[in-house]
Amino acid sequence: MLSALARTFPTRTGRTWRIVALWAALAAAPGAADAQIIAQLAPGITPAWDKGIQPIGRDNYWNALECGKQDGERPACVFYDADLCKNNDFVLALFTPYKLVAYETWQATRKHQEPLATSYGDAQKTRITLGITPVKGSKNTITGVSIKRSGLVVKPATQSLESPGGRFIFDFAAFWPTTDITIELVGNRKTQTCVVAKPVLALFR
Repeated sequence: MLSALARTFPTRTGRTWRIVALWAALAAAPGAADAQIIAQLAPGITPAWDKGIQPIGRDNYWNALECGKQDGERPACVFYDADLCKNNDFVLALFTPYKLVAYETWQATRKHQEPLATSYGDAQKTRITLGITPVKGSKNTITGVSIKRSGLVVKPATQSLESPGGRFIFDFAAFWPTTDITIELVGNRKTQTCVVAKPVLALFR
């Protein structure tokens, strides 16, 4: 699985292994429901954040640093999407500028090191990647992802399908927390849809 994920990312020295490590940590939980799914996040995630996924800037950068300095094996602010849109077919993992900074800070903190100085620069170049991997035992292979918001269908800017999963890169506007969205996960056997309400979307980071 890790080798497949590594091949989907640009082979930029020093950055690819960090992204692959984050993906391996994020994609972990088996799925549950089957019909339309309602996205939920655990309450009380700290540090507080209610501005949704954004390009990296002063506010979310410092918030991400604070997030990454938390103790524990799986800080909720880094792994908030561990059970996002939980279903029987697909595991979802978001990769964002915030997560890049928070994850690398967390890794450095665990090793009693200073966070990587490259995090901010790399985060400036990062868009939103939605990674899809199959739930163990699922035979429904992902073939496409789209986001519906305000009556419009938003397709990924780029996508890479490599059996049994894929990665789908979206611009930030697709996840702006100004309206509810529906994430449509199209498989070769059936489609799963996940509704993310505006207040939940604002908690994404």
